[in-house]
Amino acid sequence: MNIKMSKIFLCTVITVLVHQRINAQQDTVYRGVVGKTLAESKEYWIPPVTAPKAAPNVIWILLDDVGFGASSPFGGLIKTPTFDNLAANGLRYTNFHTCAICAPTRAALLTGRNSASVHMSGFAHTILSAGFPGWDGKIPSADGTIAEILKGNGYNTFAVGKYGVTPDEDATDAGPFDRWPSGKGFEHFFGFLGSQTDQYKPDLVEDNAHVATDGRNLNEQITDKAIFYIDRQKKAAPDKPFFLYYAPGAVHAPHQVPPQWMDMYKGKFDEGWDAYREQVLANQKKLGVIPADAQLPDRSPGVVAWNTLSADQKKLYARFMEIYASYLTYIDDQIGKLVNHLKDINQLDNTMIFVMIGDNGASKEGTYNGVISQSPIEKQLTTEQAVQKNLKQIDDIGTPKGSQTNYPLGWAQACNTPFKYWKQDANSEGGTRNPLIVYYPKAIKDKGTIRNQYSHVIDILPTTIEFLGIKAPQSIRGIKQDSIQGTSLVYSFNNANAASKHTQQYYYIFGSRSIYVNGWKAETLHHPDYIDERLKDSTQLRAINRDYDKDVWELYNLNEDFNERIDLAKKYPEKLKELQAKFDAEAKSHNLYPFIDWDDVLHRRIHPANNPIDPSRH
Repeated sequence: MNIKMSKIFLCTVITVLVHQRINAQQDTVYRGVVGKTLAESKEYWIPPVTAPKAAPNVIWILLDDVGFGASSPFGGLIKTPTFDNLAANGLRYTNFHTCAICAPTRAALLTGRNSASVHMSGFAHTILSAGFPGWDGKIPSADGTIAEILKGNGYNTFAVGKYGVTPDEDATDAGPFDRWPSGKGFEHFFGFLGSQTDQYKPDLVEDNAHVATDGRNLNEQITDKAIFYIDRQKKAAPDKPFFLYYAPGAVHAPHQVPPQWMDMYKGKFDEGWDAYREQVLANQKKLGVIPADAQLPDRSPGVVAWNTLSADQKKLYARFMEIYASYLTYIDDQIGKLVNHLKDINQLDNTMIFVMIGDNGASKEGTYNGVISQSPIEKQLTTEQAVQKNLKQIDDIGTPKGSQTNYPLGWAQACNTPFKYWKQDANSEGGTRNPLIVYYPKAIKDKGTIRNQYSHVIDILPTTIEFLGIKAPQSIRGIKQDSIQGTSLVYSFNNANAASKHTQQYYYIFGSRSIYVNGWKAETLHHPDYIDERLKDSTQLRAINRDYDKDVWELYNLNEDFNERIDLAKKYPEKLKELQAKFDAEAKSHNLYPFIDWDDVLHRRIHPANNPIDPSRH
């Protein structure tokens, strides 16, 4: 190669590198000439950062505490017409998984890395974190978020709703703000930093300061703010794409809806949770989101047959479900408001939307009788006393007075149809499997079809950046980045029969744990012998010696038994040992050890100087 050709080649390489996002933060070499005078000098301007050509807007929607069998596009009896429409014009993923509880799911989603790897095995809350690499609740700067990546590639970035991964000690107006949304790549944020907030008296934040609420339901406020951010940006830079992370507190407790929504499901659930499960199972088969020969598992522990309940119990429990259903339909309507606005401003066709219907399975935190408002004396009540107390407050369910409103566990089981167990149970598909919708008609040929590839919340980030043609940065703000651990789903967009590329995944939440490998799954609930006690009153647990090595493990072949009905542990003991060894290897490589259980938290084995746990905060 001669000198002239070498120069041409070098110029080509430099041009390609610039277009591969060597942006202002990374380009430290000045390429101009500085002489004594302007005449002797040559100016150089760092090329502006721009998004890839024709890059679409991107919206991630993440709901809270919704089971697999709640929403209508996945067979649920709760109407979600916005989700129906997005699914009809996109793809429904039936084998998508979360981390079984909110903070680990959100940390994994935002970073594309496993929760323990980004220090979020538990929570960012002080009482639920611990001084170990996988547990301190502080996402490292080496694990950049989707917002940081897209911001560095020419996107504007906004977030509204629940953030949930800011450490408690940082969450005042004095900061530090490194782990607020603004410190993690979001140019604007409006919502709350914690895990739960009252929908009418929210702990509300905008950008880097707490602000007052306007008195409306929080979900209306975050929707309006999202639209405001989008409109302001499009007015200033019409061709610049945006990334919006829309993460409402819905439908986490407290279940609170505007008055006009409260009676839309009046009488619709009087037949009870057993009838609900049967109807949803039939719907799911008809839609093709579960196998045609699927059967329901037994009821989860402590849930009794609906027909054995008293008339008072049925009346009360049905009302709890009516409000929950209204809450989900209401948030679907708010998302519809956002989607319709995009259509009105001619941006919907240029927007890729991911809808994750739940950050875990349906919540088991409502106890067996449901919760309206909690007090110390309530924990000492018998079932009959609790029912009579709640009946006197039945009109408060769904209102601002219902400051802790959450439905009974029987409805959580129903909303997880066709799976068993609930949120927090990382051993079970009922805790970890959630619906996923991917909408972008420009790139999806078979609109309205179903995808069964195994996937996990860490896959959404790599899916997004691969589709946009963006490479994961080697460094962000000069900090070398850890590898992305998720697997892009782009390969499956237009190939329904493509083999799953995400073939191994661990799960762990407070003792319950499992490992998935190529269709096989090993799991243990850790302490099923006192699950009833835990659900009745998690603050008064008896001290029990829990030896993790004595946990009873189960083994399932999900390729043949997708909802874990047939335990194969005794039939294939060697396979079980193989998977247990893989779990141990995953736990070590991701900094999951040491195991921490609810009992360790509640009995002050970590953070002994802290105040007693407030169970509403998770």
